[in-house]
Amino acid sequence: MPVTSMTQSACPAQHALGQEVVLGVDTHRDIHVAAVVTLVGGLADTGSFPATAAGYRQMVTWARSIGVVERAGVECTGSYGAALSRYLQAEGICVIDVNQPDRATRRKRGKTDTVDAESAARGVISGRSDSIAKTGDGLVEAMRVLKLARDSAVNARTKAINQLRAILVGADPQLRESLAGLGPGTLVRACAHLDDSGQDASEVQRTVIYTLRLLANRILELKAESYELHKRIGDLVARHAPQLLERPGVGPDSAAALLIAAGDNPQRLRRESSYAALCGVSPVEASSGNTQRRRLNRGGDRQANAALYRITMSRLRWDERTRRYLAKRMAEGKTRREAIRCLKRYIAREIFRLLPPAAPPPAT
Repeated sequence: MPVTSMTQSACPAQHALGQEVVLGVDTHRDIHVAAVVTLVGGLADTGSFPATAAGYRQMVTWARSIGVVERAGVECTGSYGAALSRYLQAEGICVIDVNQPDRATRRKRGKTDTVDAESAARGVISGRSDSIAKTGDGLVEAMRVLKLARDSAVNARTKAINQLRAILVGADPQLRESLAGLGPGTLVRACAHLDDSGQDASEVQRTVIYTLRLLANRILELKAESYELHKRIGDLVARHAPQLLERPGVGPDSAAALLIAAGDNPQRLRRESSYAALCGVSPVEASSGNTQRRRLNRGGDRQANAALYRITMSRLRWDERTRRYLAKRMAEGKTRREAIRCLKRYIAREIFRLLPPAAPPPAT
């Protein structure tokens, strides 16, 4: 699919190949809309490209025909723009992750893909957007994909268990009583071996037994699948960051969530406070006038935040040093919840120092 030019050059004299320009991209599933903006703020050109390997090459060639491209602002680098982001980084272009335009600005200027692409480029130039995108080409990206599949399997298994129990509530009393008192695992295995071939059973009873057996087998399959994925995630963590697993309270799942938050290029996080903000454990200033206060950070990666909470709870149970820290904070007048937030912030600092400086490429 050829390049579709959408705007003629507003500043023809600024198309000199030696001048740096910034590429902005509004990403979609099938089409990416791009805009090239000069460093002085002039819109050079816009274009539309297919979301394919050939389209990515056309976009870079087109942008470089206008000027020197060293930076690109790309929306949705974790979804629709992930493949484009990797391609641009392979071409030596620094990719900046750009959020959607401010709502107030959008109300004034309207909403088009061209406007969004131009806004992405201007966000990079102004410094409003300065978060370097994750590379997504190493072991951490492999962990992310495996964890996505495992979380899906665990959620589906929980849903199937709830459905099985709901059916048992309204099942025939004789069947329900024969399964009463069994533990979760034993109950699922017993349902997996139910027989619906009895001649005396009604159509409803046979259907209930058939459905229970179907759900039980699904639960067992999902359990085996999630366990296999858990092992693979643990193997990747052990290869990539074994030092995390040596810390108290840090298991493969928590380590994977914390590594995924940092990405394959954690060096893009300049300070440990940046990582804390990424995990949603850095307090946010909420001061006004004579009132000086901070509020809870409800942003950031919530899975990483949950992983820090699990580590904190584990250490409070088994680690004496952590218990002493909690007691000290509470003696200073903090509530238990506030002290736990301080602990999560402390653990985020500890984890940041253990992150690998650079992610090795995945084994082939």
